[in-house]
Amino acid sequence: MSLLSHHRRTAVGIVALTTLAVSCGVATAGSSAAVTGKVLWTPSTGKGPSSFAGVQCASGDFGVVKDPAKGSVWRAFQAAGEERCETLGPDLKEGSTFYLGWSSKVDIKDSNSRYVFQLKCSPSTDTANHPIEIDATTGRIRLQEWDTDHVAHPLWTAPTANNQWHSYALKIRLGRTDGTIDFWFDGVKQTFTTGSGTFKGTTWDGDRNYLKWGSYHPSSGNATNTFTSPVMATTLEAATAGS
Repeated sequence: MSLLSHHRRTAVGIVALTTLAVSCGVATAGSSAAVTGKVLWTPSTGKGPSSFAGVQCASGDFGVVKDPAKGSVWRAFQAAGEERCETLGPDLKEGSTFYLGWSSKVDIKDSNSRYVFQLKCSPSTDTANHPIEIDATTGRIRLQEWDTDHVAHPLWTAPTANNQWHSYALKIRLGRTDGTIDFWFDGVKQTFTTGSGTFKGTTWDGDRNYLKWGSYHPSSGNATNTFTSPVMATTLEAATAGS
């Protein structure tokens, strides 16, 4: 049994999270002897959208669907002309370190880019806005870091296709200028455009930072992001056990 499967049956009350002190290492889920580390947060498809801290989607455009490869998963549908369909994870604490893991497939009906993951900061103006983001468009997926001047630093890219599942994992240390990012794609540790497997730079800015999954950037075509329940954990193994 995976840790994520165990958690889906036992986790209670993970709703409307406001501040999660990740650095304290306090788990909100059960643990499994087969997986080291603690789960800090994960939404439950059994509980539905209320297990996210918030949902920013047109009515009826976000929910749980059955996927033949992954079982119960989340589906964020961004209709043409809509600004976004995104879900919010927990608030974060500057200086903390954590791992994130999930799998996703996208279906984008035009040639424009959509953000499918953001580490978002508030306020949006005069800050990095989204210090870490993963965006997708026809034929490629990309990871970027944005600095305190809101300048993008492309760190990694890979080919992809509509309706193709990929797994993602990040190790993030939150810092305004001394944060770090490590990244795994389809289970393989990636080397960034800098030539290193660890990037140091802006991973935090503003007064409040939190996580988002879904589809963002208004465009002329529909876009769908289907993804497994993201897992925030103290170790890579625990974060990726269910993805």
